[in-house]
Amino acid sequence: MDWTWYLFRFDGRINRALLWQALLIVALLAGLLGVIGQEIHLLNADGSLKLSIKLDFDFGLDDLFKLVDPRTYRSLASFDRTDLILKSSGLSLFLWIFLATAIKRLHDRDRSGWWIVLFFFVPGLFSQFSDLLPDASWVLPFSLAASALWLWGIIELFIVPGTAGHNRFGPDPLADFDDGSASAAPPAKSWDQSREIEIVPPRASPPGGMHVKRGA
Repeated sequence: MDWTWYLFRFDGRINRALLWQALLIVALLAGLLGVIGQEIHLLNADGSLKLSIKLDFDFGLDDLFKLVDPRTYRSLASFDRTDLILKSSGLSLFLWIFLATAIKRLHDRDRSGWWIVLFFFVPGLFSQFSDLLPDASWVLPFSLAASALWLWGIIELFIVPGTAGHNRFGPDPLADFDDGSASAAPPAKSWDQSREIEIVPPRASPPGGMHVKRGA
């Protein structure tokens, strides 16, 4: 497998299994970055060594929507430079992997990659700012619509199989070959007895009987 294309490019198609695998890779990388961030802070204020390893998946993609929320920047003072570097680099990497694999999965469903805006960004932004909306009846339809879009995206990306055969975005990722000619084994060569065996008359030399032709 071309891992560069799989994790970082937006062309082509992938199936459901590869999208689930990409999310597992993101989760493992997030846990690794969480451990690295905690290990950097092993030395507490009094200089003593404090070992505390905790798998923290706080590098999730939900942090993306905090970037457009002004309330987020008020808490930046609580982060030191190391935390900011790790969070920003982790978020950029995970977002790129998620978009690259999710868009290729949408291609597998014969959908444009722009559907990710409806399935991911619209529900995420609504969830980020939902606490600012008034508790009124007119907000309920918007909440239901955002939930419906999110659920539709989950079904499209992770549950429904892709289109069979070629579509406008490329070949079927589940097909080993474009046609069956490449996978079919060549037929075994039959034994042509008439070309390899000759009948020698008894009066000829060598003695009569069945003999293999010379050079056969």
